[in-house]
Amino acid sequence: MKRRQFLSGAAVVGATAAAASTFAKPAIAQDKREWRMVTTWPKNYPGLGTGAELLAKYITEASEGRLTVKVFGAGEIVPAFESIEAVGTGAVEMGHGAPYYWKGKVPATEFIASMPFGLTAQEQNAWFYYFGGQELADKAYAELNCKFFASGNTAATMGGWYNKEINSIADFNGLKIRIPGLGGEVLKAAGSNVVNLPGGELAPALQTGSIDAVDWVGPYNDLAFGLYKSAKYYVHPGWYEPATVLDNFINLDAWNELPADLKAIVEAANKAVNVMVMSEFTARNNDALKTLIEKHNVQLKRLSDDTIKGLGKLTGEVLSDVAARDPLAKEVFDSLIKFRTQSVAWSKISEGGFMEARAMDYAFPTS
Repeated sequence: MKRRQFLSGAAVVGATAAAASTFAKPAIAQDKREWRMVTTWPKNYPGLGTGAELLAKYITEASEGRLTVKVFGAGEIVPAFESIEAVGTGAVEMGHGAPYYWKGKVPATEFIASMPFGLTAQEQNAWFYYFGGQELADKAYAELNCKFFASGNTAATMGGWYNKEINSIADFNGLKIRIPGLGGEVLKAAGSNVVNLPGGELAPALQTGSIDAVDWVGPYNDLAFGLYKSAKYYVHPGWYEPATVLDNFINLDAWNELPADLKAIVEAANKAVNVMVMSEFTARNNDALKTLIEKHNVQLKRLSDDTIKGLGKLTGEVLSDVAARDPLAKEVFDSLIKFRTQSVAWSKISEGGFMEARAMDYAFPTS
């Protein structure tokens, strides 16, 4: 999809622009700009919505008000999954979400978001900043008339909430599960009925039985949504999202019009938020998991080694097939695989070796 095609594209774009036009347009006066950011998250939702708010705060304060950003939650201007159209058409200037939400428009974006059995959060950042990931992401988002920044990371997620035990790959067959991105492609191949829903619709769908299982994030977010009220089993490990990237996408024309110093502020603010959001998830997941287990009697279920190996094999087949359908997706996939191969060798003796050492049985303070 070329930029010109995108701007003259689907009817939903017109509807999105019409909805956004009911809000007053920002002004540029005396070198001051007012931007609006639409998000895929409920307003001020922990970790995700608050990450968008933090980004707006950093940009506004660091620029001393020369670039003021106001955040709108999902549905306030446009529905969650129409955020990218609102930004790409220039109806609003900025958005915040997750790259795999845009896979139906540019397939490469789901590889940018997270790859099952792929990179850790630290490795993902290294790929963006030092291995050409930023340039590839910019290339993909340019097709949506947007500039890309990594703007948060959930780090390793859980494996989802289920109303039946998962003892083998065969148990995924026939399940109706909410799961986005490439993980959804793998479970579809395993026989699941895969749907995608925005965060605000997950708890009601699980509660009413319209879905049998749901992937969201991890203990911190899942506790906030009350998913434990409607599912028996909390599965791990989160094989399909080892590090989920959040994206800040900016209308390309608005981005190109910024002076160099404001561009630098936006870039630095995103890098700061990228670290802060990941750190918040790491900090909050600890207590949230304890609450889920001790207060709400959640049953943790680890997938068997055979199930994990089977999913890994199936994932390799599915990813290769999905990447082969689109040249840009293949380019991103090949880059990720090359970096993953290098990372596995180092991580096995560094992070992996340390984790094994830390888990050994020896006397050590516990509080």
